[in-house]
Amino acid sequence: MLTTRRAGARPCYRSPMRAPRLTDAAGRPLRDLRISVTDRCNFRCGYCMPREHFGPGVEFLPCVEILTFEEIARIAGVFVSLGVRKLRLTGGEPLLRNDLPRLVQQLAAIPGVDLALTTNGSLLEARAGELARAGLGRVTVSLDSLDEHVFRAMVDTMLSPADVLAGIDAASCAGLAPIKINAVVRRGMNDGQHLVDLARRFKGTGHVVRFVEYMDVGSTNGWRVDEVVSGREIIETIARELPLEPISPSYRGEVAERWRYRDGDGEIGVIRSVTAPFCDDCSRARLSPEGTLYTCLFATHGADLRAAVRSGSTDAELTELVRAVWARRSDCYSQLRTAGTAGTAGTARLRRIEMSHIGG
Repeated sequence: MLTTRRAGARPCYRSPMRAPRLTDAAGRPLRDLRISVTDRCNFRCGYCMPREHFGPGVEFLPCVEILTFEEIARIAGVFVSLGVRKLRLTGGEPLLRNDLPRLVQQLAAIPGVDLALTTNGSLLEARAGELARAGLGRVTVSLDSLDEHVFRAMVDTMLSPADVLAGIDAASCAGLAPIKINAVVRRGMNDGQHLVDLARRFKGTGHVVRFVEYMDVGSTNGWRVDEVVSGREIIETIARELPLEPISPSYRGEVAERWRYRDGDGEIGVIRSVTAPFCDDCSRARLSPEGTLYTCLFATHGADLRAAVRSGSTDAELTELVRAVWARRSDCYSQLRTAGTAGTAGTARLRRIEMSHIGG
């Protein structure tokens, strides 16, 4: 845990003590912190950062407003003292943040945490080795299709799936494995045989493809429920060619349902936040690049931690701020949205924070 000190002091970590169990208003523990290190990205995925809303004139956060690595490490240490055991670096595209291995090194020095990074993979081939040497444990890579035309249509880039695959290979060689590959599935774009091709490509490699139902994150992606390919349909499509059977989750709160190949040659996952929400077991908090704490991927507002850090708050004061935010958390957006889709309830059409700002 962190020793008590004033803002601006150098982090000093001790072996973590068992913290009192911190739960929210629904009894859910705090176990996972996702840290967005930048709001910038070199892709313009239609489901996350569509170019019509994030074109040449878009204004990103100025450097002075973004948390420094030392501020991030300090906040992360506070979360670990409250029970967090998983730290995930996200974006935007986190590999666009200058000198990111230095942050990885600082976070890896906090005892008792599992440190991973989520990336679009475009810069991973050149960075995998230094990230591994800095102490990164694993990576999750986004790859929506192996078909070049479909890939480019979905992520709006001139790069190709080969560039991402090269990054995956480099990460594997650097020891950042097993690797998770996330594919957002959108009807009429990368469903059907594209799903089978992705599953087959990584079958037997030790890596796990996780197929993600297309979600209504943020306010700019033009989400429609008829573009959602359900997790059940995804499994049925793949199983017709590659027989599958369900397996138990690795831990409570795991977001992906696990399915293994009947021949024993690996597994895949399906994330069904639309058709089978997992709000009841959600233990994740999210920190934005400018230091706002969000307690849900679909949040409309958050708590300003940067102000506390930069105004001289002690670690004890910062800890109590985080504790208070989590204790009153009652988010269950996905459950409300799914009920609304079924015609039994509704959710307000509010301007939610964009996924590109706080990661997936």
